[in-house]
Amino acid sequence: MPALDRIKVGVVGVGALGRHHARLYNQSENADVVGIFDTNPETAQNVASDFGLKFYANLPSLAADCEALTVAVPATFHMQTSIPLLEAGKHILVEKPLAATAEEGRTMLEAAEKHKVVFGVGHVERFNPAMDYLVAHKGNTCFVEVHRLAKYPPPRPGQFRRGTEVSVVHDLMIHDLDLILCIVNAEIERFDAVGTAVLSSSEDIVNVRIKFKNGVCANLTASRISEDVQRRFRVFQDNAFISMDYGTNSGVVIRKNKLGLVRKDVSLDPKNALAAELEDFLAAIRATRTGGQVVFPKVSGADGLRALELAEAIVNEIRRYNRQYAHFKAL
Repeated sequence: MPALDRIKVGVVGVGALGRHHARLYNQSENADVVGIFDTNPETAQNVASDFGLKFYANLPSLAADCEALTVAVPATFHMQTSIPLLEAGKHILVEKPLAATAEEGRTMLEAAEKHKVVFGVGHVERFNPAMDYLVAHKGNTCFVEVHRLAKYPPPRPGQFRRGTEVSVVHDLMIHDLDLILCIVNAEIERFDAVGTAVLSSSEDIVNVRIKFKNGVCANLTASRISEDVQRRFRVFQDNAFISMDYGTNSGVVIRKNKLGLVRKDVSLDPKNALAAELEDFLAAIRATRTGGQVVFPKVSGADGLRALELAEAIVNEIRRYNRQYAHFKAL
């Protein structure tokens, strides 16, 4: 793409995930990386040096030179970081979860709508080839079972361990809540949720059972204190069973036919899901430029808010339940 047509982008927060946004934007022929900003100057200088980027000393200066920005700071700072950028008319891709609370998320979405900018949320699993397969073959889904297990994140000097500023529901399970809401596409009838904090000040392991008004049931487990890492999504249909391993980009389909059960191993074409997410965001900005009306990216601010509202409701239910039975802790 001609240099003049490339979208001028910046990255705010270049820690564990933000550095990859900077790297992949830098590799994209559709983006011109203006620079990066991080409240930790040493981190920013290291990333700037690694990828040959400019390090800005403050966010307003970076924003003034950009058309679009990724916000990859801790969730507790998403709203205060994003609102000034949205009010300045900048297109924003904010990492998941959309915000620390649903109220903050609604405020951010209202600002994006008011200022008519592209506003996306970084639910990167929507771009995973396993998800592509599930959407293409979702059929008549009856039951969904999901396990997302991770090891406890390493310490970071002066900061929360990555993701532990929020519950594991907001940190990890929210990926799968978004995927299920996308696949099932029905209102929730009710849910039951249990969970507990083990090493963090918020929930480290959670199980949720969701029943939808169309009869579909989903059972999800998320843990960030597991010895084994697992990202597995199983879909039971009226005539088939599909198991997708998000970690290995592989799966199994067992389908019923007249002769019985037929098994098929699925090997998915590998792709960089984060790179695909960034290109989708850039494409939405280009389409908005051309058409004069805001074009939503694949995961819009409204999608991010829907997942966040469900995550918040789940956490509230877990904490209500734990308060009700707190006397068990004294036994």
